[in-house]
Amino acid sequence: MSKAIYAGILLAGTFLAPHIALAAPSCGANTGQAATGKPIKVGGIYGAAAPGDFSAASKAAGAYFKCVNANGGIKGRPIEYLVENDQWNPELAAQAAAKLVGDQKVVALVGSGSFVEMSVNAPFYRKNNVMEMASACAVSECFESSNIVSTNQGPLPSSIGAAMYAVEKLGAKNVVCIGLAIPSVGNWSCGATEKYMQSKGLKGASVLLNPASPDVNSGLLEAVASGADSILVNLPAGLANAFLAAAKEQDLRDKYSWTSSTPLYDVSVPKALGDYWNGKVYVSAELTMLDGKGPDNQNWLAVMNAYGKSTDPRDTFSQSGYLSAKYFVETLLAMDPAKLDDRGAVTAAIKAIKGKKSDMMCGPYYVGDADRHMPNHAGIMVVIKNGGFEKVRDCFQYEGPYFAPLLATEKAMGLN
Repeated sequence: MSKAIYAGILLAGTFLAPHIALAAPSCGANTGQAATGKPIKVGGIYGAAAPGDFSAASKAAGAYFKCVNANGGIKGRPIEYLVENDQWNPELAAQAAAKLVGDQKVVALVGSGSFVEMSVNAPFYRKNNVMEMASACAVSECFESSNIVSTNQGPLPSSIGAAMYAVEKLGAKNVVCIGLAIPSVGNWSCGATEKYMQSKGLKGASVLLNPASPDVNSGLLEAVASGADSILVNLPAGLANAFLAAAKEQDLRDKYSWTSSTPLYDVSVPKALGDYWNGKVYVSAELTMLDGKGPDNQNWLAVMNAYGKSTDPRDTFSQSGYLSAKYFVETLLAMDPAKLDDRGAVTAAIKAIKGKKSDMMCGPYYVGDADRHMPNHAGIMVVIKNGGFEKVRDCFQYEGPYFAPLLATEKAMGLN
């Protein structure tokens, strides 16, 4: 595949469907009056560089905050949203956190999405008693840290959901997971799918691509050589598109069953992949349908249309960024106005979040004072079909030993 073709495919995941007519958005206090008081500083860190752009969540959070600021803000005070790009660089990620937490004195971080930021900064957030309500987490530290919680699932649950569907509905006996060789990402998530397959008495394998120079053709050859009968694509959308384009060139569609973790659930993907993959790629979605008719999903779309850019993605991570921002705003609105600049008070309020429900999530959102947080560990399955997506399985709980302590926490909190 030529570099030009690969670059075009990589960028395809960032394109956007046109606007649709929606009701006016509802945000925060919903007063219709612009907030004019002293700004409340909130941070966010995203990664946008090869191997992908994870800015969708922070863009959605930013759009929601703009809507809130136009509707009374937080007790009359606007949110000043300060966002940094770590460019998938650990050093830049550390600098971004130091700037936001140390220099700008943000009270929390909201809508973050990165492959590296959480791995680097998790101890820093704990030391500084600041919470990050992330939205596009991909690393284990994001879900196994005291001061980070995310509305998205991350690649481990999402991939297990895909593997479960491959086994239960597509008859897979041997699943190979295609991931990225990033610490706490590929080995963590694809490794969990292998353990899931083993728990079922079946076979699993992993093929991890070099994120600095991902060779999809070599990865495809390695997947074929693994002896698998099912291929699970656990890659950022643009790179996943490139991998499937390589499989198309080899006409491998009907030789395997094909599943994917959440990144392929993007409105731009069906067109980018074309008719060849129609009805053949099943995607594990961390949140509910992008065109869902529930109030939160409709409001997310209305917020993006009114306060986002036409080029901002409308994907799962955008949904997640909206939810993180919404829950954060609801938390601040319930606080004593005198404590809105008190980082410790904001952190305590976030940790007290319990049992929030949305038509966009399959289960309740909660935080709690714990050393790990993964409130979202159930999802739906969709198939790429007729230029869009069709739901083929409604909300289902993922299986595996990884989720046992999470379920125990939820039981203790009266959430299941």
